[in-house]
Amino acid sequence: MTRRIIVVGIILMLAGCAAPVPPALRAPGVTRTSVVAARAHIVPPGVMVRWGGVIGHVTNGARATWLQIISLPLREDGRPRRSLHSGGRFLARINGFLDPDVYAVGREVTVVGTFSGFKRETIGHFPYDFPVVHVRSQFLWRPRPVIRYEYAAPWPAWGWTGPMWVGPGWGMGWSWGWGGPYGY
Repeated sequence: MTRRIIVVGIILMLAGCAAPVPPALRAPGVTRTSVVAARAHIVPPGVMVRWGGVIGHVTNGARATWLQIISLPLREDGRPRRSLHSGGRFLARINGFLDPDVYAVGREVTVVGTFSGFKRETIGHFPYDFPVVHVRSQFLWRPRPVIRYEYAAPWPAWGWTGPMWVGPGWGMGWSWGWGGPYGY
C-alpha cells in the first residue's frame, strides 16, 4: 500500500515539473518543422507550423501587423530557447493592430499559423527571402528575469569607503593597510 502511494506521489511530482503548453499554442495538425527547412524549400505552402523567436521589427499596416521574428528553437512548452544560433528570420502576418510598445523589439513570441510561401525584403541592403506565416494564434512571453552578478571583495578592508568609516570587516572603496581593493 505504501509502495503504491510512493509511486503515485513520484509520478505526480514528475508530472508537475513539466511546463504546460499555453492554450493559444495548442493546435491540431501542427507539424514539427523549422524555419531552416522552410528556407531550404522542404516545407510546402499550406502546412500548419509553430515557430517562435525574438521580435526583430514590427510594421503595422492598414489591416494587419507584420512581425519580423528572429527564429529560435522552441522548448517543449513552446517558448523560444535561449540560443546563440538562429534558424534565420521569418515574417508573421497577424490580422489587426498590435501595439508596437507591447510587441516590442527583443520580446519573445511564439506563433501558430499556416506557412504561405516567401516574401522578398531586405535586411539593410541585403535581399532576404522571408518565410511567411499567416498567424492563427500567437503568445507573447513574459520577459525573463534579469540576473545580476555583483562582485564583493573577498578580503577585509579598513578605511574610508565612501560617506562612512568602516573598521575591520568587509568594505568597498579606498582602504589602507592589508587587503585593500588592490590587494596591498
